Amino acid sequence: MEIDLFIKEDYVKNNLKIAIGSWAFILGPYSSHPVPLEEVIKKLGKLGFDGIELAGFGIHAAPDQYPTRKDRERLLEITRENGLEIPAYSADLQTYPFAEGNQVIMQKHEDNFKKALDFCVDCNIPAIRVDTVTKTPFPDNLDYNTTWGRVITVFRKLANKALSAGKTVLWEFEPGFIFNKPNEVVRLVEDVSSTCSNFKILFDTSHAHMCAVIASKQIPPLDILKGGVVKFIELLRGKIGHVHLADSDNTLHDDDTSNHLPLGHGILDFKRILKSIQKSGYDSPWWSIDLCFWPEAWQVVGESKSFLNTLFKELKWL
Repeated sequence: MEIDLFIKEDYVKNNLKIAIGSWAFILGPYSSHPVPLEEVIKKLGKLGFDGIELAGFGIHAAPDQYPTRKDRERLLEITRENGLEIPAYSADLQTYPFAEGNQVIMQKHEDNFKKALDFCVDCNIPAIRVDTVTKTPFPDNLDYNTTWGRVITVFRKLANKALSAGKTVLWEFEPGFIFNKPNEVVRLVEDVSSTCSNFKILFDTSHAHMCAVIASKQIPPLDILKGGVVKFIELLRGKIGHVHLADSDNTLHDDDTSNHLPLGHGILDFKRILKSIQKSGYDSPWWSIDLCFWPEAWQVVGESKSFLNTLFKELKWL
């Protein structure tokens, strides 16, 4: 008989933790006036957040901004003083499109991943985010099968490096990066995780909607799932290692990544989505809000947390 993880009340009541990604306060509308990391940490602490996901770029938590072990210990001390943990780290790899096969770029990609991994070790961060970097639609000058194999090889290499450090690698698929069709996502994570058990999906609800329902930036034939986000979750059963929660209005930001609306401002059915994620075998305590590129992210932080707490209560998880 299949176990329904959603009804495990002991798991739900004892483990719920809410975080938010710090990149929301340095990217897009905030790029001209980024909010300093310490200020973000203090605000989240006052609002009762459990964690903060760190942006490993910009003015926040790039490894070179905290170059020594002492610097990193001080960052940890600040987060702990404000009652926060760091569940995941977004590595700065966006200028290294490794999937295209340039050996110099591939080496730089690997080197920067290693710097980010060392940062995670020093700061006791359990997971590190990656993506396929190359933009969609799939470039005409690349051979699909060769590129697919290269991505598998690189992801396995990164996962093995992380495994030796006791860390998980999280692949965040997006409509704006190659291999954005739901069935590609499922195949890729299965291919990598078949030999690397610490390689998991970072499931962003807005990206999932734009990939599975809108088929944004896909090359025909389009891969639209009957059942949408919930069906996508079912296909990824046992493969989801972390969750980003963002609402959607069926649109992209700058014709690139998914728009990330505050929870409750869009069309997603979060009750159904959260139930499905829980049933899929997701066993992490973390539920992270993502307000990337939202122009009033700083103003709606408290509202977003309140929405999620209310949702937990309606689901009888609290």
